[in-house]
Amino acid sequence: MSDPTGTQTTVTREDAGGVATVTLQRPGISRAMRRELLEVVQGIADDGSVRAVLLTGTGRAFCVGQDLGEHVESLRGDAATSLSVVEDEYNPLVLALSALRVPVVVGINGACAGAGLGLAMAGDLRVAAAGAKFTTAFTGIGLSSDSALAARLVHNVGVARATELLLLPDAFPAETALQWGLVHRVVEADQVAGEARALAERLAAGPTAAYRAVKTVLATAPTDSLEATLALEARLQTELGRTADHAEAVEAFLAKRPARFTGN
Repeated sequence: MSDPTGTQTTVTREDAGGVATVTLQRPGISRAMRRELLEVVQGIADDGSVRAVLLTGTGRAFCVGQDLGEHVESLRGDAATSLSVVEDEYNPLVLALSALRVPVVVGINGACAGAGLGLAMAGDLRVAAAGAKFTTAFTGIGLSSDSALAARLVHNVGVARATELLLLPDAFPAETALQWGLVHRVVEADQVAGEARALAERLAAGPTAAYRAVKTVLATAPTDSLEATLALEARLQTELGRTADHAEAVEAFLAKRPARFTGN
């Protein structure tokens, strides 16, 4: 796909029914893709009409991490600039994606590796294609992790398995990722788009403020003290108790009908 100027577009966004669908149009993360994806994510963060995000890829891969061809060219031409990419470009992208205040569903349509796995783990719910291959990849090319992958792995699978996955970057299938808790659902490849969209649409029709509060607590609970977590939960619960969605949900429960959430 291309924009009106004829420049190749690496990331596209389509909105429908409160869901912003963000599609990676190439498997390798190029400089252009990092910048375009950051711009798209920042646009979503500023768009009050978006109530859920679906992040997915095209073809046989979701995202295989850094475009190594571009990386090698950069190393040969300007190593200093090449080696600052993580701090200057990957870190802002992961922070922006992680900071989205609406639920993010990731449709992993195929291979998922390196920084691509880091992007996937920045989402909230992950649907993977049966047989899709996963790998941390980094030490295979003489690097350590980026995109907060080490922290996500420790949080999701524990220190022991995270250590193994990072030191021994062997590929593993989606079915194993499901057993380990790295993905939430595994479906046939031709069903990933529909399953992920259905999840995103369900979330978009739900209590947006409550989801935002859940994401806030989950982001801090692993490192906060019990007292801090209890205080945060109490504050958020008080705020949510004043929302229209909470009032609607209670009325709907008493009337024995489905709640109609507006996100307010």
